Amino acid sequence: MRALRSPVGIQRALDAMPYHLASTAWSPRRVLRERTAHCLEGAIFTAAALRVLGFPPLLLDLEAVQDTDHVIAVYRLNGHWGAIAKSNFSGLRFRAPVYRTLRELVMSYFEDYINLRGDRTLRAYSRPVNLARFDRSHPGWMTSDEDLWWIPEHLVGVPHAHLLAPPMERSLSRADRRSLEAGLVGYRAR
Repeated sequence: MRALRSPVGIQRALDAMPYHLASTAWSPRRVLRERTAHCLEGAIFTAAALRVLGFPPLLLDLEAVQDTDHVIAVYRLNGHWGAIAKSNFSGLRFRAPVYRTLRELVMSYFEDYINLRGDRTLRAYSRPVNLARFDRSHPGWMTSDEDLWWIPEHLVGVPHAHLLAPPMERSLSRADRRSLEAGLVGYRAR
């Protein structure tokens, strides 16, 4: 993992991996061995890689309606937030560390967070979860060969902050066809 010298390098490594279409929660070691990942596995892999680079291993859960949640790894550089992510949708990946707050960072995903019908589905986000908190209860989580289901189970239970008031949700329009097609560049169907 030391070869992944920067957040941009980590994102490049994730982008080079095919999107993994399975219900798994692989460890960073397994992702390296198999050379494939989906969003959860990509985020866990990224958190471990960021930790090796000296950043805290932070995950953030993006919660959606009529869609799947998305997990991203977040980091701070020079006081600003950035994100690294693996996604089947092209617009839900890397964010440069230019956001002053986590809410600002999360809102940068709003327009691209659409389902296959074109509905804008992002509704809430969790506080950052530092995976170092699991070093005692799950030592070796970074190098384990076992699935790490306890991480998404923990993320589901973390309080989430809502992004939109009900009147805002009711007034949302669907994304246009071109926006949906742009989001699906590189999309891998089940």
